[in-house]
Amino acid sequence: MALLPVVYLLVRAAELGWSDVLAEFAAPRIARLAATSLALAAVVTAGSLLLAVPLAFLLTRTDLPGRRLLAVLAALPLAVPSYVAALSWLVAGDAVGVRAEGFAAAALVLVLYTYPYAYLTVVGVLARTDPAQEEVAWAAGRGPWHTFVTVTLAQVRPAIGAGALLVASYTLSDFGAVSILRLDTFTRAVFTALRVGFDRTGALALSLGLLAATAVLLTGAHLLGRRAARYGIREGRTPRPQPVIGLGPWRLPAFVGVVTVLAAALGVPAWTLLRWTLDGVSRPGAPAEIATAAGWTLAAGLGGGALVVVLALPVGVLLARTHGPLARLLERLTYLAHSLPGVVVGLSLVSFGIAVAPALYQRWPLLLLAYATLFLPLGIGAVTAAADRAAPVLHHVAQSLGVHPLLAWWRVTVPLVLPGAAAGGALAVLAVMKELPATLLLRPTGVETLATRLWTHTDVGAHAAAAPYAALLVALAAVPTAVLVLRSGILAATPSARADGSSAARPTPTDTTLTDTHAEGDRSWRPMSRSTV
Repeated sequence: MALLPVVYLLVRAAELGWSDVLAEFAAPRIARLAATSLALAAVVTAGSLLLAVPLAFLLTRTDLPGRRLLAVLAALPLAVPSYVAALSWLVAGDAVGVRAEGFAAAALVLVLYTYPYAYLTVVGVLARTDPAQEEVAWAAGRGPWHTFVTVTLAQVRPAIGAGALLVASYTLSDFGAVSILRLDTFTRAVFTALRVGFDRTGALALSLGLLAATAVLLTGAHLLGRRAARYGIREGRTPRPQPVIGLGPWRLPAFVGVVTVLAAALGVPAWTLLRWTLDGVSRPGAPAEIATAAGWTLAAGLGGGALVVVLALPVGVLLARTHGPLARLLERLTYLAHSLPGVVVGLSLVSFGIAVAPALYQRWPLLLLAYATLFLPLGIGAVTAAADRAAPVLHHVAQSLGVHPLLAWWRVTVPLVLPGAAAGGALAVLAVMKELPATLLLRPTGVETLATRLWTHTDVGAHAAAAPYAALLVALAAVPTAVLVLRSGILAATPSARADGSSAARPTPTDTTLTDTHAEGDRSWRPMSRSTV
């Protein structure tokens, strides 16, 4: 399913003639778009990591004031669609006399609204990592900064790599921000070629160019290495409280810096939506339409997220159990469609529906298939991480007791992996709610989501009419974002510092493990939660 858009591009190239497609592909414009797209991906990825890693460290390991609330707020920019964010910054720039367009504006907007991908992956590892290695480094005489660089970063390096790959692939596929801020990348060029010029050959060559750029990105990620040792993760035991690092005189500047980032990411869209809302809804009947669009948005999000989890389960478990070149190839191939713009994926499934499955054309199954094709890597990453922590010996024990391998997988492995896969499902629900191009192309007749209604109004400059749709879309997207924050473990694992600098954190009920206890001569066992098996 993930490779269906790639097959579509190759088939269309063969139909139109490879000579014409390669002639378009060799045009100087392709090289210029490739340079711009890859440069934007590199800048946004670097900027996101520069925000995400310090934020995750400050909010899990230091005495920063209000860090529990700030830890939740730091993930909320993920709930803001890129096209809403770009419109907000465009309006804010106009209000102060600055035209927010071009490469710098697009990079700033994408950094502010994609860094939560890396932040959530890093903060989840930092919240659960055993602090023993850092304590050894301190005992050996290393200072906090030296320990952070040489020990802490080494432990979270796999999480940083996973977050960076998500940010880079999202940047390559983004359409809303670059379109509104008028930056020529592959995604905007493909949409323009199809909508304005009706140039299918040019759009095909541009899509193949984007595939080549994605291949470069995935090759670089492979060379940097996907896997590393799971440093110091204390699986199956109650984790010791994380040490609290006193910031001293840097406490106030660090707090101001975190608040500034959150004010830029959350304050600008909030101010813009409030301004549009106060202008009034431009036409009657909007409340009923808003409620209907919200219902369709929830249906699409929950359906797409569930399908992503179902399809990701076997692939994620395979990747966790197999570490050979074939497994790495399978993992990389799923990212090809994820980095393609939604318009290309939508067109491929339109062609598939017309030629192969006409009964599914403009029906919910084909739309959900598009969502699964686009966002399968989100589920696979979460399932793989959860399966990495589920001991394979439990599956083998079930088989040794005479259970069929498939039944053992269903009864043992799936229940262990499913709680972790819920995080991938929440992320997929969030992505589906915000998805625009594929929804525009494949939605059933009469179905309008919040994203499509928002785009319809903003496309004609009716910002007052678009404001309720944008506000409700952000509010709904905040729900799966909150689920991701809870799944990260930061609220349960973040310690509270005492006056003497020691940790006052206590294990939560979800951290209970299987232990042998004696109470008045009776032998009893405390239950073990699935999340700590």
